Amino acid sequence: MQKMKRKPTHPGVIVKEDYLVPLSISIKEMAENLGVSRKTLSKILNERGSVTPDMALRLSRAFNTSPDLWLNLQKNYDLWNAEKESKAWKRVKPLSPKLLHSH
Repeated sequence: MQKMKRKPTHPGVIVKEDYLVPLSISIKEMAENLGVSRKTLSKILNERGSVTPDMALRLSRAFNTSPDLWLNLQKNYDLWNAEKESKAWKRVKPLSPKLLHSH
């Protein structure tokens, strides 16, 4: 697994800094355009909510990007946090293909 040294940027920060601010669009206007509640969008922008596949489709349509961009940003952010927050995954023993097929 490739180690990321710095915490990945949450997709909400990118929406806010790269789209809303330069385009001078309010959260309310953006939420209306996306067809979601202001609360839903606000949670994402404030890094308290995640970009779901449905939201990724909406963002990709609004900003002419790919849904994969938004899902990958969210995935990288979530994986980085999971790796830092829990050490339980380190207790899992790696299995080799030989062990899996020897039964």
